[in-house]
Amino acid sequence: MTFMFPAIFLDRDGVIIENRPSYVRSWREVFIYPHSIDALVKIVSSPFKIVIVTNQSAVGRGIIPLEVAWDINQRLVKVIETAGGRVDGVFMCPHAPDEDCDCRKPKPGLFFQAAEDLSIDLKRSIMIGDAISDILAGQAAGIRRTALVLTGQGADQVQLSPPTGMEPYEVFDTLAEALSDLISP
Repeated sequence: MTFMFPAIFLDRDGVIIENRPSYVRSWREVFIYPHSIDALVKIVSSPFKIVIVTNQSAVGRGIIPLEVAWDINQRLVKVIETAGGRVDGVFMCPHAPDEDCDCRKPKPGLFFQAAEDLSIDLKRSIMIGDAISDILAGQAAGIRRTALVLTGQGADQVQLSPPTGMEPYEVFDTLAEALSDLISP
């Protein structure tokens, strides 16, 4: 029997790095929230897998090549690791919204892929995002604890009426606050 790990799923833009209205198109445009790196370093020894799940429709829209999107992800992982943190996996949807794929949040495909690849128990996992679509995707995957951070789009998203059937979720100012409250390092 394969041991199943809990995971902390993190959206990238708006949670770890700053959102950009015209998309993050290169590494030069990446602004990492300092508190996010510190928070990830603090939980490095936790039993949770650390997994980034990110929609990058700039690829599907023809704004950046797939290779550039993966390069940005890998450089971000390197920064986190250099600081003393870890990332166990990065799962990215490169599709445009009109492609109707199964991996674009709010659909749960990225979570199912991560669960299969990394032996993750979704029911014991946590999803932290800055958009309602992040929360919906986590809940659709069977994740019971979901949280919205007020960085990125979060402050605007929390003002929206939740879609019908959406389960309650927790709200935190930052990723650091969310991780501090949701898990014990």
